[in-house]
Amino acid sequence: MLDSFLDPSTRSIKVCGITTAADAEELARLGVPALGANFWPKSKRYLDPARADFLKSLQGRILRVGVFVNAGTDQPKQLFDAGLIDVAQLHGDEPDDDILELQAHGIPVIRALGIAHASDLEEAAECPADAILLDAHAPGVYGGTGETIDWNAAASFVAIHPEKPVILAGGITPENAAEASRTVRPAALDTASGSESSPGVKDFNKVAALLAAT
Repeated sequence: MLDSFLDPSTRSIKVCGITTAADAEELARLGVPALGANFWPKSKRYLDPARADFLKSLQGRILRVGVFVNAGTDQPKQLFDAGLIDVAQLHGDEPDDDILELQAHGIPVIRALGIAHASDLEEAAECPADAILLDAHAPGVYGGTGETIDWNAAASFVAIHPEKPVILAGGITPENAAEASRTVRPAALDTASGSESSPGVKDFNKVAALLAAT
């Protein structure tokens, strides 16, 4: 599932910030390629790992991405070994050694980077992760702000580094998803606030519009 999600010849959608079994099931039913569950306790969309068992039943039906912020490697390994996630997304200030350790454990890694300036993309080029997620720079918040990044800079990075699967985040909505896809040509779009009626509560009219736009 990860290979098809990151296939640069198509555009996939990842809906992030899932907090309920009902929303997760509906995403799978609609054919959304990937969901994100945020295991950072300070997130408005936090999912307590003790309440995440519903993710297990989704195995093979939708790519399950666990989002972590400076959590170390033990928690991602535990959730992966328990069959709750397929991929770890590191959204904090984790060192490359964490990425390599998780990969050695068999866990694919998405590295999220907050992009304030085009020069920030230099870090992405050297990252050993399986894919790079480009998000708005949000110190202390770590994504989910609804702010967009410089799409032209992101498009240049995609063109220069075709070997790096890129997921574009930051303010992706039903209204701008098609333009974001055309401009940047990422492997996938990632949305949290753009798919919600309120933080952690999905709006499936918006989700359907996002699917139609990609």
